[in-house]
Amino acid sequence: MAMPGEEKREEYAIVLDFLLSGKSHSGRSEPISQLVGEEWFTLLEAVPKEGVTLKSGERVYIGKDERDKISLIKTRVTFGELTQTAKNELPAAVMKIVKEHEAKFVNVFNVAGPLNIREHSLELLPGIGKKHLEAILKARQEKKFESFKEINERVTLLQDPAKLITDRIIEELQGTGRFYMFTKPYVKREDSGFRGGGRGRY
Repeated sequence: MAMPGEEKREEYAIVLDFLLSGKSHSGRSEPISQLVGEEWFTLLEAVPKEGVTLKSGERVYIGKDERDKISLIKTRVTFGELTQTAKNELPAAVMKIVKEHEAKFVNVFNVAGPLNIREHSLELLPGIGKKHLEAILKARQEKKFESFKEINERVTLLQDPAKLITDRIIEELQGTGRFYMFTKPYVKREDSGFRGGGRGRY
C-alpha cells in the first residue's frame, strides 16, 4: 500500500500497448510502448530498444540496471492519455499483478485502518459497505487472512477480493478520487520538468 512521502521507482512493468510507428498525432515516428508498473501501477510511455517488438501483457524490466528491451522511459502519462487498446488491456494487467503479489494485497485486508471517524479505508474498495466491513474486521481479529480464497470463504457474500482491488486501482488511475490506497496520484502539468535523456526518469 502506498505510503505518503515514500519514493520508490518501478522495477518491472506490464506492456499495455505497442505502437510501432508511435502515436498518430506525434511529429516523430518512433516505436512507443505504454506500460503499467508493478509496484505503484505507474502509467508510463517507453521507447523500446532498436528492433524490439513488444506484446500486450508482456513483463519488462524498467529499473536502473541494464535493460534488455526498454531503451528509455519517455514520460509518465495519465489514464486519459492511454490508447484505447491500453485502456482495454489495463484491467487484465492489473489483475495479473494483484494475483501474482497475492500476499501483499491480502495483507491490505489484515492491516487497513480507518480514514476518519466515519469511514474505513476498506470501504474504498467497490462493493464493501458497513456489513462487509464489520464481517472483515471481526474475521481478521479471530485470525489473519492468508489468501484471497480464505477471505471469500470467511466473509459471507463478498465479491472476488482480487477484483475489488483491481477495480479500486483502475478507479485511482482515473484520478477522480480523494484517497489513494495503491497508486501514486498524478496530475499532468504543462511542463512536468521531464527530460528523457539517459535511462529516463518518472
